[in-house]
Amino acid sequence: MPPYASLDLAAHVGDDPAAVAENRARLARRAGLPDPATWWFLDQVHGATVVTVEAPPDPGASVPAADAAVTAAPGLALVVLTADCAPVAIADDDAVGVVHVGWRGLAGDVVAGAVDALRAVGRGEVRAAIGPCIRPAHYEFGRAELDRLIARFGPGVEARTADGRPALDVAAGVRMAFAECGVSAVDDTGDCTAAEPDRFFSFRRDGRTGRQAVVVVKP
Repeated sequence: MPPYASLDLAAHVGDDPAAVAENRARLARRAGLPDPATWWFLDQVHGATVVTVEAPPDPGASVPAADAAVTAAPGLALVVLTADCAPVAIADDDAVGVVHVGWRGLAGDVVAGAVDALRAVGRGEVRAAIGPCIRPAHYEFGRAELDRLIARFGPGVEARTADGRPALDVAAGVRMAFAECGVSAVDDTGDCTAAEPDRFFSFRRDGRTGRQAVVVVKP
């Protein structure tokens, strides 16, 4: 039921734990993913910490406080949960990763940290994909924080909301961060979480809400 109707995958937002577990199991079955008990979740703190993992998490172990994860181990599932921030998948020839990018993580260079960590365990061209996130038309943003990001990435991160207010283009910032790392192969779904209530959770739109996920597995 609202505010968690549909496929909420987050165990930390107040939803029924049994419903969340069932949702994760349904996703695993439908997408051919490993058992959700073996997925690497992160305690996403809007920072720039990246973890490199080589085996499934120990049962009962604490979730790492990080906003990105990479692995070169086949069959490991890496997860980021979002409800407006940008979920990003990265891969090269030997490794994969996930990145949770909000404005603080963007300013803190979490993208560069994730690319460096991926290159440390993989090889070949790095490729990336940006998933559904809030887009400028719905993302009014404070002037001081926006100026900070403009100073870091340039005017391309500045945009306007549908009613003409200052806005942040998170996806543009992510693309600029990848360009700085020499990553040019960046896909973007273009979906806006706040604009599509029938498809996506959005904290900016709804406040209390569920989370969608990007799950990446190295074959």
